[in-house]
Amino acid sequence: MAGSSAKAVYTAIATNSVITITKLTAFGFTGSGAMLSEGIHSLADVGNQSLLALGIQKAKKEADEDHPYGYGRDAFVWAMISAVGIFFLGCGFTLYHGASALWDHLNGNSHPLESINVAVGVLIFSVVLESWTLWIAVREVRKSADAAGMTFKEYTTDGADPMAVAVLLEDAAAVLGVLIVLVCIGLYVLTGNPIFDAIGSLVIALLLGCVAIFLVSKNRSALLGRTVTQSKQEAVISVLEADPVVEHIHDVKATVMSAETFRFKAEVDFDGEEIARRALIDQDLTKISEDVAGSPEALERYLLGFGEHIVEALGDEIDRIEARIRAEVPEAKHVDLEAD
Repeated sequence: MAGSSAKAVYTAIATNSVITITKLTAFGFTGSGAMLSEGIHSLADVGNQSLLALGIQKAKKEADEDHPYGYGRDAFVWAMISAVGIFFLGCGFTLYHGASALWDHLNGNSHPLESINVAVGVLIFSVVLESWTLWIAVREVRKSADAAGMTFKEYTTDGADPMAVAVLLEDAAAVLGVLIVLVCIGLYVLTGNPIFDAIGSLVIALLLGCVAIFLVSKNRSALLGRTVTQSKQEAVISVLEADPVVEHIHDVKATVMSAETFRFKAEVDFDGEEIARRALIDQDLTKISEDVAGSPEALERYLLGFGEHIVEALGDEIDRIEARIRAEVPEAKHVDLEAD
């Protein structure tokens, strides 16, 4: 999934960099507030997607003494910062500019738009590039959703990877934003009323605000330790239930650690008879019975030693089961089983 995120993020950075330059150039020709809003929107996308790229790299750091479970959640931190950037830079600035333009119009200080043909050409160019980037983001999110055993909608709302979803929503907002500007310019051409340009800025601000709030909520949930999908939990539980030394499973907790891994913790009732049976396989019971026959002291020494052997056997069984879980469910990178 990380590879899918990286491809979507880097494609979006390159595309939005080109689009930002063209939109701001078009604003210089037209003086359109909606075009400026779209230019700021694309510039904010470049900055925010650069933060996502930084988060992808940070999350790759290996575990160390300070962070024994690794740095996977660092991706959620940078995705959160990116979402906040969308809200304050994208939504905030666009809202301010749209409100100012509307105020100027209401006070009779609005100015007619110029070079409409330039603006339309730039917007058509932008919507083509934005649609291509959106298509790549949709494709990568669909791949991740299929790998996670989720529908596209489920992965967008509940998936563990915030990066590709953030790019998906930002690109969708960008395409919709360009279409909004095209409609507003069309209404201006038809009516000659520049108020539609200010309204376009306000609608784009509202759109960016909704995207930002959704992404903030999604990443907050991940940072707090969101539970993994039911299918992932069931995959691990099925491994446990199929093992002959496991009787019952209690207090299951499975939380997302990164876009690709999760931690699984559970309390397990082990079958003492089965573990003892396995521990006795390498024991010579005939010799043992002869050694302890008629000697309480010898019996006590044997039982004390066998008790230590049972504890070691239980530890070996736990290690074996944890290794089996990690082999069959690779995303379960951290598995903690406690004997109940």
